Amino acid sequence: MAIPKVILYYGFAPVADPIALRLWQYDLCESLGLTGRIIISEHGINGTLGGDINALKRYIRKTKAYPGFKKIDFKWSDGTGKDFPKLTVRARDEVVSFGAPNELKVDENGIVGGGIHLTPNEVHDLVAARGDEVVFFDGRNAYEARVGKFRNAIVPDVETTRDFVSEFESGKYDHLKDKPIVTYCTGGIRCEVLSAVMKNRGFEEVYQIQGGIVRYGEQFGDDGLWDGSLYIFDNRMSMEFSDHTKVIGTCDDCGTPAKDFYNRHHDGSRVQFLLCKSCATNTGATRPNTTDEDLVG
Repeated sequence: MAIPKVILYYGFAPVADPIALRLWQYDLCESLGLTGRIIISEHGINGTLGGDINALKRYIRKTKAYPGFKKIDFKWSDGTGKDFPKLTVRARDEVVSFGAPNELKVDENGIVGGGIHLTPNEVHDLVAARGDEVVFFDGRNAYEARVGKFRNAIVPDVETTRDFVSEFESGKYDHLKDKPIVTYCTGGIRCEVLSAVMKNRGFEEVYQIQGGIVRYGEQFGDDGLWDGSLYIFDNRMSMEFSDHTKVIGTCDDCGTPAKDFYNRHHDGSRVQFLLCKSCATNTGATRPNTTDEDLVG
């Protein structure tokens, strides 16, 4: 019997020929019946795939054989079998679109000059030792934080990852440059780039959570420093880490607790709203299609 699963992963390593790697990855996934999204650049790979557990295991074995990808941390979650509508594999200038491809330097060990990786336990150790001095900094799009974030975290007002560079260069976070900053994102990839971008702009003590929110949630669930649901970029839209997850979002229409986003037309455009089920039903809103703007990391 098929067991549907979803994997989330990234790896930073020099890729000599992104187009050739794209073709190989597409053929590999197609042969295994996998769907999802993969982005490849000269800096590495970023992907999320859904399919049968055994097919995904074969995919992982093959991908880890590629030079530089042996140490990739593949994060597993339960799937539905319909998590992605199709398979897309693209070659781009960046695996995460910060708009700063020339800033990024990678070698066989990953990004050069990025933040210090902390395990979930080490994050707690840092907070225990430095207390309120520690700043949690959300490396995702602002709307993702509406349904879940680290307690008291700074959530920059960004709609896409491309907005982060101008946010830092605006000077509004200069007062944090000598603080211990813990960056976080879904699976870790956005923080790999974000921490390097921050260090390049004078932030002195920058950390990132190893494996992102996913690994933190697997270890501490909802009994640590995280509150709410995790926004994810597939048809599930969000995931919880326990049976007592807080609902921290509020419906854009009625203000009651809400954790699901829906599409609705507004001022001639299709806009994503955070809605309770009642308001979504009453207004004819629909669940959003998955997007690969930021992929998942």
